[in-house]
Amino acid sequence: MYLVKTDEKADRWRSLGIVWRNVILMALLHIGAAYSILVIPRAKPLTWVWSYVCFIVTALGVTAGAHRLWSHRSYRAKLPLRVFLAAANSMAFQNDIYEWARDHRVHHKFSETDADPHNATRGFFFAHIGWLFVRKHRDVIEKGKKLDVTDLLADPVVQFQRRYYKTSVLIMCFLVPTVVPWYFWGETLWNSYFLASILRYTVSLNVTWLVNSAAHMYGNRPYDQNISPRENRWVTFGAIGEGFHNFHHTFPFDYSTSEFGLRFNPTTCFIDLMCWMGLASNRKKASVEIIQSRKLRTGDGSYGAVNSTQHKEA
Repeated sequence: MYLVKTDEKADRWRSLGIVWRNVILMALLHIGAAYSILVIPRAKPLTWVWSYVCFIVTALGVTAGAHRLWSHRSYRAKLPLRVFLAAANSMAFQNDIYEWARDHRVHHKFSETDADPHNATRGFFFAHIGWLFVRKHRDVIEKGKKLDVTDLLADPVVQFQRRYYKTSVLIMCFLVPTVVPWYFWGETLWNSYFLASILRYTVSLNVTWLVNSAAHMYGNRPYDQNISPRENRWVTFGAIGEGFHNFHHTFPFDYSTSEFGLRFNPTTCFIDLMCWMGLASNRKKASVEIIQSRKLRTGDGSYGAVNSTQHKEA
């Protein structure tokens, strides 16, 4: 009788499709991050600064790279910038650009359905991290196969990163952040590894995940009250401009993901700087008239009229 009950319990766990490798690795990673907090007072101030620089580069690899450039094609980038963003994306270690962009397009097209990789209707935990603990729903895989990803397949930078992804992650996510403080200002490898690699990586993961969880559950919906994504100022701050989520899902082609231009949006500042330097171009922007019309038609009334001085045509 005991063996029968044990088998039934095992079958239930298997039916959930739990990926135990991910569960264990994420548990160990967060334990390591918790320990890293104790390392902070023992590290040199330059190591603190370096860890933050690595965090910003990591974030840009996701926000300006995998998200706004490759997922939404909201602006164009020349080869040097694409190479930098691909390297930064490897530092982020959130799947290669091709898989990240493909799944994100599925997320937008089938948001809050079983085809959404991190469907927020399944709860905060699932949308935040739980989706990584189980195998993808079959709808995610089936719908993903039907999307047009020819632009990703035709981009040599995307394909190069995908081919050498594991090596690039080892170098960019762990080796470079750890070795630089040790080599240039004599930090211990222990301190630099736990601060610039483990703690930085864990924080950057959770900040990105908050866009999938908190920004789909908490906040106002000034552009479209009929969809789940919200405007969340805390996520905006942590994710360097990605928390204007109701705007983004309403106008996914907009390179700024916000009607407020540079305000609270370091990623937009970065893209504008790259345009000024001649490394990026063709920024797409929703017009003031379209935004105002959409607010009046489907918004929840939480934002007033668009201030045209805050919203410049790119």
